[in-house]
Amino acid sequence: MNSHSEMSLFPWHVKKFLAGAIVLLTASSAGLYAQSSYTLQTAVITARTNSPLLKGEGYNINIAQGSLTTAKLFTNPAINNQTLLLANSKYYAPGTDAGSATNRQVWWQVTKPFVLPSQRRNRIDIATQNVSLYEKGYSETLRNFSSDVANQWLNAWVIKSRLELLDQAFTNIDSLVKINRARLRNQVITQTDLIRTQLLQDQYTLQILNAQKEFKNEIQRLKFLMGVKDSVDVDVDANIETTLITGTVDTLLNQAMRERSDVQQAILAANIAETNIKYQKSLVMPQPELGVIWNPQNTVPYVGFFGTIKVPLFDRNQGEIQKSKFMQLQAQEGIRSAQLRLSTEVQAAYQSYQIEKENLKKYETMMTQSDQVLDNVRYSYLKGGTTIIDFLDAQRSWFDTRQLFLNARLSYFQSYIQLLYVTGLINQL
Repeated sequence: MNSHSEMSLFPWHVKKFLAGAIVLLTASSAGLYAQSSYTLQTAVITARTNSPLLKGEGYNINIAQGSLTTAKLFTNPAINNQTLLLANSKYYAPGTDAGSATNRQVWWQVTKPFVLPSQRRNRIDIATQNVSLYEKGYSETLRNFSSDVANQWLNAWVIKSRLELLDQAFTNIDSLVKINRARLRNQVITQTDLIRTQLLQDQYTLQILNAQKEFKNEIQRLKFLMGVKDSVDVDVDANIETTLITGTVDTLLNQAMRERSDVQQAILAANIAETNIKYQKSLVMPQPELGVIWNPQNTVPYVGFFGTIKVPLFDRNQGEIQKSKFMQLQAQEGIRSAQLRLSTEVQAAYQSYQIEKENLKKYETMMTQSDQVLDNVRYSYLKGGTTIIDFLDAQRSWFDTRQLFLNARLSYFQSYIQLLYVTGLINQL
């Protein structure tokens, strides 16, 4: 009978191997955890500091600043030289050769294009606003990136929390397996009761191994986003809600209008479009090019002035002016679109956040009740007052309730991150 008492999903030697694997993985995980454990906030901060993606995006600001430097520069002067030599020696002055100044004419000309003040001012204004636009673009990338890191941290957090739940469930059922082996030897229970208990233990064993594999994969993804090479872990006990959500939905909407970088980008794009209209209109006036001439002809010095300007008879920049006006209309529509999108996202996120908060409270009550039921059924089973089927059903119900509670916590924290994201507050993490 003892040989049959060990029947379960796995042979005994396989069970010993799996148990050892779990111990080794747990021990290695514990060592990994001891190295670098990150809260949600510290993970986001570390990612912002180390991420190559953000560093590359930040160079766009430097590039825009270089364009601003270019816009402030004045045009360079141009030097022109023309030298004419007598081609026939019979025309040389008496007693001279080809290199004599009396036998050549030299033309020196120094000119400079002059940009009109309105053109230069508008050009600088556009470049200055472009710097601000790229700064807001970086903030928008930071907002999206912070959301990605936070959600990836939650992915790792929920699997580690599930691992802790599985470890607790495995410990509970493992102690019962040991008790039932002794009870079987004393013929208090049947062989079937022990096998049923072992089957549930084996199920937990497989789930633990799968969860550990998933956790390692999620940690690798988190490390990539964080831009770190060292071993990392998530702190499941740390406070996740470091930024408090206060006020009504209208308050959050007003705050989002101020904080959201995509809305600020749209407003800046409209300002640039307006300045561009002024700039294109200023280009109707052509740029003059002025200069001086020094022209010694056969040793006779001449001095003069140079000036040229395009006559705007046909091309008065009509096409660019027309295009700039439509670009302004397009930018204004971009503002309205961004504001409408913001309003929709904030209201939806706020509603989801409130619903998930209420759901979490309900699951907390259910979890307390499932704990009480499991304790009562376990006590009754050990005293012979109920069957193994009732106990295993209570154990599964307890585990399922804990799983539901964990999923509810995940949904709640995801709604919290989403609300921070749509209001722009996530950049304050």
